[in-house]
Amino acid sequence: MTEAVINLDERHFKLTDVVSAVGGVDVSYCYQCGKCATGCPVAYEMDLVPTQLMHAIQLGLTDVVYKSKTMWLCASCLTCSTRCPQEIDIAEAMNTIKILMVRNGKKPQIPDVLKFSQSFVQNLNWFGRIYELGMVAMLKLRTGKFTEDVAMGMKMLKKDKFNLLPRFEGGGAVHKILKRVKKQEKP
Repeated sequence: MTEAVINLDERHFKLTDVVSAVGGVDVSYCYQCGKCATGCPVAYEMDLVPTQLMHAIQLGLTDVVYKSKTMWLCASCLTCSTRCPQEIDIAEAMNTIKILMVRNGKKPQIPDVLKFSQSFVQNLNWFGRIYELGMVAMLKLRTGKFTEDVAMGMKMLKKDKFNLLPRFEGGGAVHKILKRVKKQEKP
């Protein structure tokens, strides 16, 4: 599918077609067997279990899908995808919904997850690997939650779980990859 088709206004297409075009996942094969939901380690926190989210996508219930916190809580462990008898990559479908929401300026139900993701990618881009202390600092700046988790952070510092200074080996290669991906994403 060409980039021009993917960037078209999704209101003119069925949600299943948009998820398929953007993420390459055809959720229309899901017959709600529930194996994804029973294996999901975070389903107990979700407002819609993966089975219900797939069904909402199939029915084109964009508002229900976008108002759900399910995809923001997804741990991307791929348990749902590996358990699916129809071989649907459910985790990728959830990721695709997040991408569509960001593209369409929709507010995530759990904004800190998006802020974490943005901090992670920016940190990876800057250092070529994850510099944990720097990533935590970026996340704290984005969320405004400066004092949350300070006690845990101090324990981790004492146990030498954080490097005080970033390491840069291999950073150039990762930076080139991310630059190439960003170039391909531009219309």
